[in-house]
Amino acid sequence: MTFHPPSPDPRPQDRLPEQIPPLPQLQPSPPVANLPRRLPSWRLWLPLLFQTGLILAVPAQDAYTYVAGRQITLQTAPVDPYDLLRGHYQTLGYEISRSDELRALPGGEWFEQHQFKAGRFYLVLEAPATETATETTPPKPWQPIRISATRPTDLAANQVAIQGRTNRYGQISYGLETYYMPEAQRNALNRDISQTQDRQAFVVDVKVDGSGNAVPISLWVKQRNYRF
Repeated sequence: MTFHPPSPDPRPQDRLPEQIPPLPQLQPSPPVANLPRRLPSWRLWLPLLFQTGLILAVPAQDAYTYVAGRQITLQTAPVDPYDLLRGHYQTLGYEISRSDELRALPGGEWFEQHQFKAGRFYLVLEAPATETATETTPPKPWQPIRISATRPTDLAANQVAIQGRTNRYGQISYGLETYYMPEAQRNALNRDISQTQDRQAFVVDVKVDGSGNAVPISLWVKQRNYRF
């Protein structure tokens, strides 16, 4: 038996290169979207709550004044009695809205200091000396006696302080200038107004609270009383 030695390995340079499998193609990662951050819920309901509070503040203040306020009577000063009622609303002026008369009162220099700019003041009113009001007789109007730049704290038992405002045009308002009139009363009111020539026949009952806020409660046209 003849023994044959193994054949020597081929030279390294004669070896065939190994087949390396190709690397898989890497796909680029999709860009991360810039998603908005979720806002906390309080940032949504807090502004809504604030706006709701502003809307309800005025009716709530009027309701408090209506319940807790003191009733007084103001003399109206309609520019045109035949144009007093417009649609469902009526507009009135007041004698206490005349700046020339208020300037003559003690403290009236306030209007000189606030000429051509907005401001707030308090008008002290005093009850009439005698009161003869009945269900068919209008009460006598309260009379202005002085002006105060701040809310007075030294009022007598027969006095109240109502808060007024001026604008840069010199106009004076108390938040009592426009009223809503129920439809059922409009025709009767229009008839009474058209038959009335005396401006002293128009007086308004209002309520004034301790802060000077006022709300109207009724309008007198001669002997007739129309509640708001």
